[in-house]
Amino acid sequence: MSAPVVIVGTGLAGYNLAKEFRKLDSETPLLLISADDGRSYSKPMLSTGFGKNKDADGLAMAEAGAMADQLKAEVRTHTRITGIDPGHKRLWIGEEAVEYRDLVLAWGADTIRVPVEGNAQDAVFPINDLEDYARFRAAAAGKRRVLILGAGLIGCEFANDLSLGGLQVELVAPCEQVMPGLLHPAAAAAVQAGLESLGARFHLGPVLTRLDHAGDELEAHLSDGTRIPCDLVVSAVGLRPRVELAAVAGLAVNRGVVVNRQLQTSHANIYAVGDCAEVDGLNLLYVMPLMACARALAQTLAGTPTAVSYGAMPVTVKTPVCPLVVSPPPRGLDGSWTVEGSGSDIKALCRDAAGRLLGYALTGAAVQEKLALNRELPPLLA
Repeated sequence: MSAPVVIVGTGLAGYNLAKEFRKLDSETPLLLISADDGRSYSKPMLSTGFGKNKDADGLAMAEAGAMADQLKAEVRTHTRITGIDPGHKRLWIGEEAVEYRDLVLAWGADTIRVPVEGNAQDAVFPINDLEDYARFRAAAAGKRRVLILGAGLIGCEFANDLSLGGLQVELVAPCEQVMPGLLHPAAAAAVQAGLESLGARFHLGPVLTRLDHAGDELEAHLSDGTRIPCDLVVSAVGLRPRVELAAVAGLAVNRGVVVNRQLQTSHANIYAVGDCAEVDGLNLLYVMPLMACARALAQTLAGTPTAVSYGAMPVTVKTPVCPLVVSPPPRGLDGSWTVEGSGSDIKALCRDAAGRLLGYALTGAAVQEKLALNRELPPLLA
């Protein structure tokens, strides 16, 4: 039998690439390798499930066996690759060698873990996949107070969701506003006010320095001397693309695994897609670019080399208390911001000297203008 196309990872990137590939090629052997149980689910739903009272099983859409049947593929679960041998077109699972025709790295990103002193490290929960979510749900049963580390996009989404789920939420982040680097300050203030209306409390500036068990609760110590009693901690301080195995194998890496517009790494027959990939200098941890890459790479793997292009890639943030859509200005383009509106309804637009729209941040009722504005935005990768 001929060597298979091997996809490492069964998240949104891996499974969507496999689906797109099977639309074009139903015969080439296909192997997916997953470090977890291989269930199909939508990762963005991890930050909306608690408020809907959904457990991990409720977020899962299909078991690994069903996905294998659907994709006419082999899906190996709870399996970690330990090395890649580009020269011989094979990878290693311990002592087992697996040959590939083409290899696709779709293994995502790891949660960044911040070092914290104290004896309650076991009470800090990153939520980066379905198994993480299951562990958090079990730990949160019967609890009332959660401390969220990070006030970026994911931290704010969790703050909204956990508040809707009945938890008292406090956020700690070493920044002056929510979602720094992504949001204009006026839009950030609107989102923060919305979350505060749900009861969320913000501690922006200090960091968590120590977390201790104190009887039946936890005590969090912040760098400004504040002490916060809580029951568990969610870590949402960001993601770091997984690059270590790729680097050891000699692939070019930077922030992510470096790929060209055809999603090809520095080695022929090895590609990368999703959160681990740095596409022409862009590492975008969002669904829209992931789907564009999956469609383009499927064409390439099926025999029609295809370069990916990114149009406007606005991000819809799941903070229903203050709806938010943001499209940051493309790298290297300078513009000036104008802000209209007040309260929860903010329209912040970034335009260049010629008046061309480069980006925006829309909150509340202003979100309704996104479709018209999207038509004015420049493509991220033309």
